Amino acid sequence: MDTRWKPNVTVAAVIERDGLFLLVEEETPDGLRLNNPAGHLDCGETPEQACARETLEETAYRFAPRALVGIYLSRQHTPEGGDTTYLRFAFCGALGEWDRHRVLDKGIVRTLWLSADKVRTSVARHRSPLLVQSMEDYLRGARYPLELVHSDASVLLAPYLLQN
Repeated sequence: MDTRWKPNVTVAAVIERDGLFLLVEEETPDGLRLNNPAGHLDCGETPEQACARETLEETAYRFAPRALVGIYLSRQHTPEGGDTTYLRFAFCGALGEWDRHRVLDKGIVRTLWLSADKVRTSVARHRSPLLVQSMEDYLRGARYPLELVHSDASVLLAPYLLQN
């Protein structure tokens, strides 16, 4: 069989304010789970753009990535025998205004602010093992320039332009 393996590319925002971290509580097949504001990279956007979009969609906060916290690879198995690998780009940055009228993404139940200790003790409720890892990297001061993740201009071209 000649099948090419491809990880799912995701982005996440590590957002800390006054010692608390912004998380989302979301519906999953395994019940309610906690996660960073996070999601998949869409066609036609850079990882930074995806992170800003996902944060707005899941929390109603505007977010501007300022630094890369880390790049992570994880593999998750499902009880049904599924096997998915994720390549995650985690960013920290500037939290902007909150739009109280914005409806959160489908599946997002609420946002919450938790201390690092509360995040550490709620591991059984985490959607991803990368939640704690990216928070710990952030707390130890991991910050890499955004230029580390180069997005070629072709990423932003409309798909029909690439076919011609």
